[in-house]
Amino acid sequence: MIHILFLIVLLSTSSTNAADFCVARLKGPVTPAGYACKTPAKVTANDFVFSGLGIAGNTTNLIKAAVSPAFVGQFPGVNGLGLSIARLDLAPGGVVPMHTHPGGSEILFVVQGSIVAGFISSSANTVYVKKLKKGDVMVFPQGLLHFQINAVGINSIAIVSFSSPDPGLQILDYALFANDLPSELVEKTTFLDVALVKKLKAVLGGTG
Repeated sequence: MIHILFLIVLLSTSSTNAADFCVARLKGPVTPAGYACKTPAKVTANDFVFSGLGIAGNTTNLIKAAVSPAFVGQFPGVNGLGLSIARLDLAPGGVVPMHTHPGGSEILFVVQGSIVAGFISSSANTVYVKKLKKGDVMVFPQGLLHFQINAVGINSIAIVSFSSPDPGLQILDYALFANDLPSELVEKTTFLDVALVKKLKAVLGGTG
């Protein structure tokens, strides 16, 4: 009887261990449930390690900001675990414009400099803004418009975590002005002057 119980426990443990994780097989298709799992025999410790967050992002761009993601596409070990991480670099004058992450909530942890950050609620359009210093943490609920701005004259750095291995990203400015939607339609839906719409499209690469 003892041998039978031992065998049952052993089989249960083996079954549980087999479902402990699902390292992404990145060469396969992506589904709403994520990537398919790598064959366990091909999983290595490297699948659970990401070394890129120690490297500063390139902030020589229009918004003077860079996000270095460790999402499932770069970090296969987070597949199916409901989390991911990234590094945010903001040069002096840098800004991450209004944007949303439709797939997950976000927590921002300031490790250098100072960042003004905030979000807008969807129910009453209430604005929540705070100037964050080194060591401060702020949370941004899933799907809500939010932003980050460098608040000092030095490079600011933050580590950002998400409640999804692939939180998604839509930047409001690019959604409005970096597409081929006719400028007259953008004018109607934003109440902006059509000349300004065309100017912003020219800056952000849109047409129409």
